[in-house]
This record gives sequence, structure tokens and C-alpha cells, in this order.
Amino acid sequence: MSKVIFSIRYDIYPEKREDYLTVIKELKSLVKGDGLESYSVYEVKGKPNCFEEMYVYESKEAWENADDIDNERIDILMTKVSDMIKDKSTHYTTLFEVES
Repeated sequence: MSKVIFSIRYDIYPEKREDYLTVIKELKSLVKGDGLESYSVYEVKGKPNCFEEMYVYESKEAWENADDIDNERIDILMTKVSDMIKDKSTHYTTLFEVES
């Protein structure tokens, strides 16, 4: 089975940085799911307040089923993050592993 990497890159408002880091810390402890191998958040080098969330799924099926996970606390935290993101700064990437 081919792995899938899903990433979201965005800029946050500078004045929201500390709130953002607090929310992300909690999110990292909660985001888990069947088929999700890892969830990480990175800050882009040379671009303060530009972050990228990386999800690595064990298969395309696991990636497709990721939205089916129902966790109210995660939903609340994701909404908080969304409110900190600058308009029109979000970019999504989905990578499918090439099978050998």
C-alpha cells in the first residue's frame, strides 16, 4: 500500500503566535487515528509565522477516511487555528507514494 502525505501551509497573524503555539501543542497530543502514522507542525525557515502541518497516512484508504474521525475537542482547536490564519494564505498539498 502506498503512503499519503497531506500538508497544509499557511501564515498566521503575528499577534496570534503565542495562542497558535499553545493550540498546536494540544492538537499534537490529540491528533491520532487509524492509519495516521504521524502528525507534525513545522515553521518555514526564513518566513516567521508561516507554518506547515504534515499528516502521514499509511494508505490512501486511511487518508480518505481521516475526515470521518469525530472528536469535538479537535474540532474546537481546528476552528481556533482557522481563526488565526491570514486570508488567502492557505495552500494544500497531497502526495501519493509511488509504488515500486
